[in-house]
Amino acid sequence: MRFVQACSDNWNVPIIWVEYQHTEPYFKVVNFETASRNGEPFEDLIRNGSRRYLPNPMTRYCTVDLKIKAAQRYLFSIGWDEWENLVGIRADEPRRVSKIRANPSDGNKGITRFMPLATANVTKEEVGKFWENNTFDLELPNINGITYHGNCDLCFLKKATAVMSLIAEKPERAIWWAKMETLITEPTIANGGIFRTDRPSYASMLKFSADQIDMFDPNEEAIACFCGD
Repeated sequence: MRFVQACSDNWNVPIIWVEYQHTEPYFKVVNFETASRNGEPFEDLIRNGSRRYLPNPMTRYCTVDLKIKAAQRYLFSIGWDEWENLVGIRADEPRRVSKIRANPSDGNKGITRFMPLATANVTKEEVGKFWENNTFDLELPNINGITYHGNCDLCFLKKATAVMSLIAEKPERAIWWAKMETLITEPTIANGGIFRTDRPSYASMLKFSADQIDMFDPNEEAIACFCGD
């Protein structure tokens, strides 16, 4: 959040902060001072949204409802009915590039997605050099252009070893995720109360981390999240 505000301050760019809410108009405009810090919009979606199961690798509705639809509803509310989305996907992400180029509107009339970084053949190395030469950045650990600290801190799409490492580094990160896995109690929805069926729960990972047990294959690959699509 500090990074977003820094972009506005350093580049003199006005930024509209939008959050999901489960009541009409299903979004609210906030700012750096009033924006949620503890996952409240995500918890609101889980507790009060129309789905009675948690987002998971097969149904990643968190990105759609919390980000894409909330932003669209704001733009509709100010009278826009068509616009261009500039998506920050790089040239070295061919799978994501191909997906968007095959469906630039994503089924939404009046909305077209463009990828200026991919078009300009920008790679993660060039992005890294840009921020190295800047006066501010995300202030996150970056190893060869990769940081597991980015996006949602313990996102279920990250490698299990990365999640475990992040929990070991800061155990309190797991508290919110473990809490979310106690909220869905629909008996008719199998496994609806966990983010992934192929891993232990976040509460279990937190306990194993405290016990210093190696649970996962270090060679596992992360799932492409498409959160910027």
